[in-house]
Amino acid sequence: MERIISSRRAIVQGAAVLTALTMMPGGAQASAKTETATKLKIGHSPVGQVALPFAEDALDPVISAKTIGLHYGKHHKIYADKVAQAIKGTPLAEASLEEVVLASSRDPAQTSLFNMSGQVWNHNFYWQSLVPKAQTPSGKLKAAIEGAFGSVDACKKVLADVCVGQFGSGWGWLVLDGAKLKAVSTSNADTPFLHGQVPLLTIDVWEHAYYLDYQNRRADHVAAVIDKILNWEFAEKNFEAA
Repeated sequence: MERIISSRRAIVQGAAVLTALTMMPGGAQASAKTETATKLKIGHSPVGQVALPFAEDALDPVISAKTIGLHYGKHHKIYADKVAQAIKGTPLAEASLEEVVLASSRDPAQTSLFNMSGQVWNHNFYWQSLVPKAQTPSGKLKAAIEGAFGSVDACKKVLADVCVGQFGSGWGWLVLDGAKLKAVSTSNADTPFLHGQVPLLTIDVWEHAYYLDYQNRRADHVAAVIDKILNWEFAEKNFEAA
């Protein structure tokens, strides 16, 4: 299915997405922008990997150093390298990562570029959604969670269910959809900002994210991530910015 953003609400929400996405390390406007991306203001982070915000062994035992090394150093890096090569010498050569994702999502001939660039963006956001020391939601985000889900524990359960229930490879997200918080999933390289939603944090449920440590026990991996290493401060900053 061709991915499009056609509603007026999506355009309005795009401005909020810009604020949230530019909080990512290295976020800076690219010198060249596609017309649609400029209109939607979906963020302007550089094409490429963000620096890993913690040591490779910092999330152990929830996620091992071996998994981080392969996940960040191999899977994520390969996507980033392929995107850089694919856009070299093209009209997207100076575009932001978000512009590459959006432009390729609209072009059936660019499915491969969309899959790679979407994975780069999702992974960049994913690493920032994790933190070595356990946190709990607070402030305005906590109040919004309680309003949307009833309690923080209820929110965690819904998020876990969404992650575990995602068929095949994909992502679980806490997003702001209009004025309401939701837990949603996307398949493969799809990402919420293409649908007018503001991502607050994400959990990777591709098998390479957990198989070395948990084999087929996705539910155990998701539970450990939610209970012990989710970066709720990052989510709160994104929420307040939006």
